[in-house]
Amino acid sequence: MPVALNRTIVPARDPQASAAFLGSVLGPPGPGRFSHFHTVELDHDATRGEHYAFLVSEAHFDRTLARLDDRGLPHWADPAHRRPGINHADGGRGCYWSEIVTRPYGSAG
Repeated sequence: MPVALNRTIVPARDPQASAAFLGSVLGPPGPGRFSHFHTVELDHDATRGEHYAFLVSEAHFDRTLARLDDRGLPHWADPAHRRPGINHADGGRGCYWSEIVTRPYGSAG
């Protein structure tokens, strides 16, 4: 699997209204909800933002995690950086450093 940009987070004063507006103008279904985020599903093109998540294969995840560990870089299981380590959301693995995941969040059902 190649490295693919999976999502971006765009700061907004009113995230729910912004997601509803973006969905109504562009036409994709939405807004959705994941955790505390309001979501709009788009095709694979990215918009400017401050948070990037990379979807990688299991093997690529292992190599990237090893590089983080080799460099002593901290990584967390949650976006608030409260739980060190990795998560197992949706049957995959993920960590927040920037962020890498082996399955898109919300894909389990």
